[in-house]
Amino acid sequence: MNATLDFVAECAARWDVPIEWLEYKRNGNSNSFHVVNHNQASRNGEPFRELVLSRKYLPNVVARYCTAELKVRTSSRYLKSLGWDTWHNALGIRADESRRVNHNQREKWENWYPLNDAGISKKDVANFWSRMPFDLRLENVNGNAPKGNCDGCFLKSEATLAAMWREHPDRMQWWADLEAEAGSTFHKSRSYSELGDFVRNQGDWIFDNEGLLCQANDGECTG
Repeated sequence: MNATLDFVAECAARWDVPIEWLEYKRNGNSNSFHVVNHNQASRNGEPFRELVLSRKYLPNVVARYCTAELKVRTSSRYLKSLGWDTWHNALGIRADESRRVNHNQREKWENWYPLNDAGISKKDVANFWSRMPFDLRLENVNGNAPKGNCDGCFLKSEATLAAMWREHPDRMQWWADLEAEAGSTFHKSRSYSELGDFVRNQGDWIFDNEGLLCQANDGECTG
């Protein structure tokens, strides 16, 4: 979502924090990166699409290569280009989600979890931002931003993706078009196009019935 990019740029400006904007790209037959800025950053999923077309299959719950290539390895390639051999990788995992902490040392970096180590909870984060003169300008539901990060991520719940179809059909159509181009689907049990048709045909009443749309994240809706 554009609001996420604007938020990162505002953090840099208000706090005088230098931020390197990186994007995945293909360089011939190899995975690579390039450095951009707030104005140059892709708004229409171009790096994601380029990665999918190079792999010739869609990422899914089992094979989440999008996270590995677009985030982790893109950052790693950049740091290696600077001559770094090892480094610490700071991750914003809170103490109330410590199940996500992973101290795997197989890579060249060591993961560091400052929020988890300091016992910071979702409530603490919310209190911090309530004192700030700015914030991420996306809908907040019980401390979560359902439209945050990857807007139509296949790991988001069916209910969240259905709401995205209702409120941002143009962005969700991008996901449906990518499935059509790839000739497959992100989920075994549904396509983005089918979910969009369901939302359009059924109307708003489906959002008032909690049992109608799966509420589970992390791909659990697929069984």
